[in-house]
Amino acid sequence: MIHELKILPEYFAAILSRKKTFEIRKNDRGFQEGDTVILKNYTKKDGYSGDYAKAKITYVTDFAQKTGFVVFAIKLECSGFDYKYKKEKS
Repeated sequence: MIHELKILPEYFAAILSRKKTFEIRKNDRGFQEGDTVILKNYTKKDGYSGDYAKAKITYVTDFAQKTGFVVFAIKLECSGFDYKYKKEKS
């Protein structure tokens, strides 16, 4: 399964630099090992920048998380810019 998710710029940069290899998310999508996540750089002020990172989920656990949340490990596969992810400013 493919999950498209918003991510704030400071966390996005850490994913791209490979310092951050995990995400903590509400498990409203049924995240599973082997799923793909497309993390789209986003701010409330500017919307989507168009920058994205594609990663594979390699491990999922709810250990020591708030109820309904999971932490999953990711392996970055690629990143880039895609205009279809960019939200137009009004």
